[in-house]
Amino acid sequence: MKKTIPGVCMLVGLLLTLPALANEGSIAFVGATIIDGTDAEPLSDGVMVITDGRIRSVGPRDDVTLPPGAEVVDASGKFIMPGLINAHGHVGATVGLQGNADYSTSNLLRQLRLYARYGVTTINSLGGDEVEGFALRNAQFSPILDRARIFVAGSVVVGDSRGDIRAAVNRNADMGADFIKVRIDDNLGAGEKMSQRLFETLVEQAHARRLPVAVHLYYLEDAKFMLETNADLIAHSVRDVPVDQQFVDEVLARDVCYIPTLTREVSTYVYESVPDFFSDPYFLKEVEPAIIEQLSAPERMSTVANSQAAQTYKAQLPTAMANVGALYEAGVRIAMGTDTGPPARFQGYFEHMEMQMMVEAGMSPIDAIRASTGVAADCMGQGDIGTLEPGNWGDFSILTEDPTRDIANTHSIESVWIAGNPVPGVQ
Repeated sequence: MKKTIPGVCMLVGLLLTLPALANEGSIAFVGATIIDGTDAEPLSDGVMVITDGRIRSVGPRDDVTLPPGAEVVDASGKFIMPGLINAHGHVGATVGLQGNADYSTSNLLRQLRLYARYGVTTINSLGGDEVEGFALRNAQFSPILDRARIFVAGSVVVGDSRGDIRAAVNRNADMGADFIKVRIDDNLGAGEKMSQRLFETLVEQAHARRLPVAVHLYYLEDAKFMLETNADLIAHSVRDVPVDQQFVDEVLARDVCYIPTLTREVSTYVYESVPDFFSDPYFLKEVEPAIIEQLSAPERMSTVANSQAAQTYKAQLPTAMANVGALYEAGVRIAMGTDTGPPARFQGYFEHMEMQMMVEAGMSPIDAIRASTGVAADCMGQGDIGTLEPGNWGDFSILTEDPTRDIANTHSIESVWIAGNPVPGVQ
């Protein structure tokens, strides 16, 4: 959806800095197995044609006629899947291990390009979004795009009165937010929950402005309450106790999406020692050595090991994973999300880790892919991304190994395409 915000000059400037049209005419990708992000089974020896940034046609080789003059890319023996969609991430002010360091267009573009090089082509940025993020969102509906897409929620809504809450919702809505984001947990007892009365006011005001509400939560009790208020998106796992049948039935009845963010939990405690992924070439290809050095410092690891909050999240992770498995088996719509963006939650890499953890929780590899593509797009209310169907944007990755056999094969991405344009720097 295209939206407007103050700052037309900024938007014009962004458009002028985008690269020249990279996919003039049509490009046909021929011979790959196409995993389209829908409920369909993978299509062997498929053809996908991109024209002016969007998918023109897709199907078996014998059924697709190539447009005259189309550029042909031989993808025989390879695998094409939609670009990954993070339904709960952040594109914000982080630089290295510093938060609140630099909210600027250049820093946002750095992050969006990093996500893209890992095959994450869309991020639903749920909180901390400012005017520059809105402008980048507005500039992305173009066939010359070659970085990840961003959708925005503006500021996380807080307030001490119903008037404060309504005003905060309206400020985000007036800027053109895609979601309203709110936190309703107590940060493991370290803070005070938003009252039920204020939360009800928030949902009422957001819906009056025709915006969905994404809810940061922790406790099953709060998850049940948010469903009663008709809030729209569960943005984190229930982690305190196993979900019960009442909750499962209510989620299904209301068709609410559930975003596990399992790697968010991992990020709270994993630096108590040197993580295994510090030796993973797929991680090392993008991380700065100085960040690994800082996270591996003995004093920092000791602080994490002795953090009560970190150890609580660590202890509750098995509950979170069991809840993902139970909800998946019940047929609840699960969308991939990581809460990446804050320091030490590594954008791009953690999305692949999240998919692996979803499979470990009980999902099949192909359903983890669907949760990270078509289902995630649907949960965000975005109809022209997430699946490789005619009319959608040509956002996809080409892989050398089959991710439906082993989800770890998502690491075999050899190229990423956004609006039919190759993403620079994919290794």
